[in-house]
Amino acid sequence: MRIDRTHRESVLDAYRRHLSRGRAGMAELTGTHLEWKSSGARVWDVTGREFLDCGGYGVFILGHCHPQVTAAVIEQIQRHPLATRLLLDPVAADAAAMLAGVAPPGLSRVHFVNSGSEATETAIKLARAHGKRNLISAHGGYHGKTAGALSVTANDLYQAPFRPLLPGVEHVPYGDTAALAAELARGTDHCVIIEPVQGEAGVILPPSGYLRAVERLCREHNAFFVLDEIQTGLGRLGRWWGADAEGVRPDILLVGKNLSGGVVPVAAVVATESAYRPFDRDPFLHTSTFAAAPVAMAAAAAAITAISADGLIERARHIGEHLLTELRTILEGYPELVTEVRGLGLLIGVELRAERLAGELILELLERGVIVNHSLNAHKVIRLTPPAVLDGTEIGWLLDAFAGAAKALSGRHRS
Repeated sequence: MRIDRTHRESVLDAYRRHLSRGRAGMAELTGTHLEWKSSGARVWDVTGREFLDCGGYGVFILGHCHPQVTAAVIEQIQRHPLATRLLLDPVAADAAAMLAGVAPPGLSRVHFVNSGSEATETAIKLARAHGKRNLISAHGGYHGKTAGALSVTANDLYQAPFRPLLPGVEHVPYGDTAALAAELARGTDHCVIIEPVQGEAGVILPPSGYLRAVERLCREHNAFFVLDEIQTGLGRLGRWWGADAEGVRPDILLVGKNLSGGVVPVAAVVATESAYRPFDRDPFLHTSTFAAAPVAMAAAAAAITAISADGLIERARHIGEHLLTELRTILEGYPELVTEVRGLGLLIGVELRAERLAGELILELLERGVIVNHSLNAHKVIRLTPPAVLDGTEIGWLLDAFAGAAKALSGRHRS
């Protein structure tokens, strides 16, 4: 598709009138690109310009339009896209069995939802059904922006306009087991919600043994343990789950983003049998009309199959190790710009010395056709969540873009 300036302005005007003036303003700062099609690690705008997508907020471990996932979704749409909600759906049964089959041992019960925030809400409700009404999360943690999820997303910027939120919520420093132990010692009605790596906080890795210590403390204090793997799960860290690195088993695992296969939004809660018991007793205790829609279930089942069949867990680990090494080599020459490059698997953060520099680096990369994301809870950190289908040419494109962008930004900074 080819468009002229008039068409571009009409899209901007529609955003201003009907979607978001702020979003339209951001688009103007970044060149007002209108995305049109995608395949693998690449996205094209309406002018035909090609971009390498290393952003997407962690959704595209399989890349865009993975043929196995899109074929499954198309077939399902043509046959039976949405369910009656009264009869049983075999596609949902298959997807649940497949997800439980790759989950950490002991997590066998699945509740599908439409988004990561809904998964967090579901976990909070299950915890309350067990009498765990006091919530503990970590500073910098990100668990969504619906009311309950926002209550445990420890960022005043997002919380302040909507208070009062849920009562009985405390935040402790991430990675600090002593602080968590002190908070848990105050009672036995706690639910702990934590990430194995904090993505939106700027790719913060915890100390070795932290997750195992969190699990131990939860067991000692009879607390509910929720592990949020919405961003980290299904291969993003070079393992099926962040939980696998230390062999932990939470009461509830939150799943999202990559479960979609990059095609249809879907998320899930995967729970132990005992944690899930309230929903077993009453299947109408927590429901959603569109949750577990057959078209989403087809995407989820195909995504799990493709991640395994294509060897993407191992690819994520190897590509991530290579990118981390090369990016550190490139960016260590610019200490006036970059303070640290860190990451695990295909979740990589580049921390700049100032928020302004992070914004400028994102724009420089976009000029070179590379899409990355900022971090919602750490504005000095740009985040890379590339797909595990990157080939050698695309890896070279990404590294060359960083080298050129850092050089250009450094030149401006010095002058």
